Amino acid sequence: MQSFLKTFSDLDLQTPFDAAVVMPTTIRTTIEAALHSVFTQKFRGTIQILIGIDKPQGDLAELEAALALRPRNVAVQIFWPGYSTSQRHGGVMKPGDGGALRTILTCLANSPFIAYLDDDNWWGPNHLKFLRTAIAQAEWAFSLRWFVHPETRKPICVDQWESLGPGAGYFRDRFGGFVDPNCLMINKLACPQAAQYWCLPILNNPMLADRAVFDHLLKNHKPAATGRPSVFYTMNASDGLHQIRIGRMQDAYEAAGRIETARDMQAA
Repeated sequence: MQSFLKTFSDLDLQTPFDAAVVMPTTIRTTIEAALHSVFTQKFRGTIQILIGIDKPQGDLAELEAALALRPRNVAVQIFWPGYSTSQRHGGVMKPGDGGALRTILTCLANSPFIAYLDDDNWWGPNHLKFLRTAIAQAEWAFSLRWFVHPETRKPICVDQWESLGPGAGYFRDRFGGFVDPNCLMINKLACPQAAQYWCLPILNNPMLADRAVFDHLLKNHKPAATGRPSVFYTMNASDGLHQIRIGRMQDAYEAAGRIETARDMQAA
């Protein structure tokens, strides 16, 4: 596959967008649902989606086919440099979840307001509207999130323990709090150094670049919270916190993992 930047748009790309969405991907099949959640945003403005391919492991043709549902207020650009920038896949940058892509695409975006979405998660229909309203009085903003079962893709419960913002949650004492990248929006003009921290994971852990970004924002810029859970975050059994999360959720995790049969639906 040759390197490329492909554009799918009916809009004038030179006119700044009202919001931009940065999506690093390996082209997993779940990216179609992630994109659909952006396409169906109840957002009165233009949206630029910047998809950065870390290592193509899925079908590019299927990804492009999913863009047929793109509404007229959304422009999509797919970027593949021809190699992975991540050490995980043979590149030189430390982050294991996209290498330098979040930094590159944050800088490339033709909007001050940058939100982030991983290809296995999705947003509620008012997510961007809530964030843009909140960030009007701040330099960065964040929403809350739902935990989602990794097999059934059913929401389990709202995260009450981790991604709660500054001075709150499980990571309060160690990191001053935490915000999941999928919940985040940054005004990159007000926070001009933030983008570089996507390439500077802390504790020499390639999966902790999000902590570096949060630490920079926490110490240097004014936040605002939407107070609304508008992100759907898919749990991962290989995550070090997985068993702790299940313990906190109690019966809700098991309930969300049940696959309803036709007989179950009739009984209900």
